[in-house]
Amino acid sequence: MADLKGQTSAAEEENIIRRVRELTDQYNLDNISRTAAYHRFFQAYPEIQWSFLAGMVSRNAGWNMGDLEGYWLPRVLTRQYRHLLFLTYERANWLIFDDAYPQLLLYHYSTKAGRPLFHLFRKFNISEFIEREWMRFWKHKEKKRLVYSLIINEQNLIQKPVIEEGYTSRVFQSAAFLLQDWFHFSTVLFPTMDGRLYGVSTYHFKKLDARIEMGKRLAEILFSQTLFQEFHRFSQNVEHTGSRHDYERFFPYKKTRETPFLRAVYPAIQHSRGQGGAWEDKRKIKKKWYKSLENSFNPELTGWYKDKQLQLQAGILVKRLVFGTGKNT
Repeated sequence: MADLKGQTSAAEEENIIRRVRELTDQYNLDNISRTAAYHRFFQAYPEIQWSFLAGMVSRNAGWNMGDLEGYWLPRVLTRQYRHLLFLTYERANWLIFDDAYPQLLLYHYSTKAGRPLFHLFRKFNISEFIEREWMRFWKHKEKKRLVYSLIINEQNLIQKPVIEEGYTSRVFQSAAFLLQDWFHFSTVLFPTMDGRLYGVSTYHFKKLDARIEMGKRLAEILFSQTLFQEFHRFSQNVEHTGSRHDYERFFPYKKTRETPFLRAVYPAIQHSRGQGGAWEDKRKIKKKWYKSLENSFNPELTGWYKDKQLQLQAGILVKRLVFGTGKNT
């Protein structure tokens, strides 16, 4: 697109819009393709740190989906409920990618044109809030603010269609959701190639403020001076398959594979587009969403993860002893 330098005609902009939609649809096929797209973009534009965060969080979504058809969870959750959980992960991540990837691509085309093309966000029903934030980044290069803004946008985007309404909202109203420790719904892990795990576990996942705070904490961990290179090396060297064996194989003790490759158990799902940027018509931007984190915390969860797995397995064994040995179907 070298011919875009300086000015873009209406015809050129229409071509960009068409190409952005084509690429977004192509890479929004499933969790595997979304994760790869986020990582490729970060390699090309490392100043857009949110893309790396999105890729690492997307890996977690895939691992959570894979858990649902692994060795343990089918023994405590019915097939119907597991399918609903899968659709919840899938819907949330599809909606976020459908909104965010055009933003990333239009940043790419803006760099080629030598001027911002963020006015084209409107062609994709992207919020005016995030359009303003991209323009601010273009002018001032505030990396951390853009990360926060994209976290704010994505979590507001899914609040109504995934958390509050629609078929997926049933997950957050269920008794099983209260046992979220069992299936890691609100825990995100960043692995290293020496078997260590870092991340955040949070409660009140239904609450918008809590998820935004979690996203900010994850960004702090991911881009910390002492850990970033470790996480980046993992992302560069370990292909995402949707199985937790992606990182469990690096543990210092032997860990057999207990979760499948994601594409071996789940087909691609067709989705309909939501209202996109309409979220900002009903919610105000809170100042606290941009406040820096105050409390220091230890992000290493290596020992916690091992204990959690043992707790999960013990709970399942108790259930089988009391209620029978067959799988829930």
